[in-house]
Amino acid sequence: MSGHGQARPMTSRKSGAIKGLALIPGDKSISHRALIFGAMAVGETKITGLLEGQDVLDTAKAMRAFGAEVTRHGEGAWSVHGVGVGGFREPEDVIDCGNSGTGVRLIMGTMATSPITATFTGDASLRKRPMGRVTDPLSMFGTRAWGRKGGRLPMTVVGAADPVPVRYALPVASAQVKSAVLLAGLNAPGETVVIEREPTRDHSERMLVGFGARLHVEKGAEGHIITLAGRPELKPQTVAVPRDPSSAAFPVAAALIVPGSDISVPGVSQNLTRNGLYRTLAEMGAEIEFLNQREEGGEPVADLRVRFSDRLKGIEVPPDRAPSMIDEYPILSVIAAFAEGTTVMRGVKELRVKESDRIDAMARGLEACGVRVEEDEDTLIVHGMGAGGVPGGASCAVHLDHRIAMSFLVCGLAAQAPVTVDDATPIATSFPLFEGLMRDLGAELI
Repeated sequence: MSGHGQARPMTSRKSGAIKGLALIPGDKSISHRALIFGAMAVGETKITGLLEGQDVLDTAKAMRAFGAEVTRHGEGAWSVHGVGVGGFREPEDVIDCGNSGTGVRLIMGTMATSPITATFTGDASLRKRPMGRVTDPLSMFGTRAWGRKGGRLPMTVVGAADPVPVRYALPVASAQVKSAVLLAGLNAPGETVVIEREPTRDHSERMLVGFGARLHVEKGAEGHIITLAGRPELKPQTVAVPRDPSSAAFPVAAALIVPGSDISVPGVSQNLTRNGLYRTLAEMGAEIEFLNQREEGGEPVADLRVRFSDRLKGIEVPPDRAPSMIDEYPILSVIAAFAEGTTVMRGVKELRVKESDRIDAMARGLEACGVRVEEDEDTLIVHGMGAGGVPGGASCAVHLDHRIAMSFLVCGLAAQAPVTVDDATPIATSFPLFEGLMRDLGAELI
C-alpha cells in the first residue's frame, strides 16, 4: 500500500530577495497524458521534459503493468512503445497510483472499455477521494466497479466486453472526468460525446488530435460539445512537455511577496484553460511580464519576469475562472494575505475534494498565521494585511497535500515570524525540485 513514510517537518523564514532563473519541471497534467496516450498508440512515442515527480512515475509504472514498454533514457527523456487502443493486458497486481487523482481517474477511463479487470489503490489521501464521479459515467459504457463506501479506493474495475458509445453532460467542471470518458470512448464503437457547461483544461483534446484521433469541439446551447470517433489507430508522437504553470505559481508567488525580488521563469504553459491564476494576479496589480510568447508541443508558452509587488490589491475572482486555476487557489490565498483589501474566491467547492479539503486547510493555516479568513462550502475570503503584514509564527497541517505544504512554505518567506509545515514529503509527488530550486533563488528553508 502506498504511503509517504515518516513525516518530515520543514520551516520557512523571512528571506532576502528572491532572485535568479527558475527552471520549473514539466507540466504534470501533460506528463500523465503523454505516458497514457503513448501506451495506446501503435509504435514508439518519445517524450522530453517529462515531470519525474512521484505521481507521474506511478503512472509510468501503471502503463508497464498494462503491457506498454516504458523506458527512461535520461532526465525528462522517456519513450513508450504502445499496445494500441484496446490493447491493454490485464495487470498481474494491484495498480497503486500513490497520491494522484489525475493518474487513477485517467487510467480507469483508459481500461474501462477493454475486457480486463484491474484493482486500484493509493495513499491515505487518495483513498479518501471520491471515484464515483468517474465510475458512474464509465458504467454507461458497460463498465462495472466495486469499491469502499462512498465510491472510494481500493476499487476493482471490470472493463466492458461490448462497450457502447455514450453521450454525457458533465455535472461538475472536471477535466479528469471529461478525460476519463473520452479515453473510454476511444475503444467504443461510434461516437462518444461529452458536454461541459464550463470549459476545463483541454490537454486531452489537444493531445488526442495530435495522436491522430478524430475529435471535434463546438459551442452549442448546452456548452462545449466534444465529439470523439471511436476505435482509431493512434499514431506515436514526439511530445515536448511545457513547464508546469501550477508549479511555477510557487516561485512566482514568492517573488511577488518578498521585497526586492526579481526572477525569470522561462517556457511556462499559458494554455487558456490553465492560466487563470496569472490573469488574476495581473488584475491584483502584480508585476509580471509575459515575454517571448510562442507555441511548443502544441501548447502556448511564455517566459515570465516577476518582481516584488508592494501594492497588490484584493479582488473578487470571477467564479467562472475556477476551472482554469482550481489547483492554484491555495497559493492565491497566500498572495491575497499580503495584498491590501479583501480577496473573494467563489465557486471553489471542488477544492473540498482535492488531495485534502483545501478550503479548510488553507483557512485554518492562514488563521494560525494571524490572517482573518471567512469560508463556506463554496467560498474562501481572505482579508489581506498588506506587504509584510502577515504575522506568521504558526505550524500548519498539510494533510498529505503537496500544494498546501508549498503554499505555507512560501508564506513563511515573507511573514514576520517563521512558518512550519508538519510534513514536506508530499511535495515530491508533483514538484520534487521545489526545495532545491527555492533555496537557489534565495529562499530560507530549514
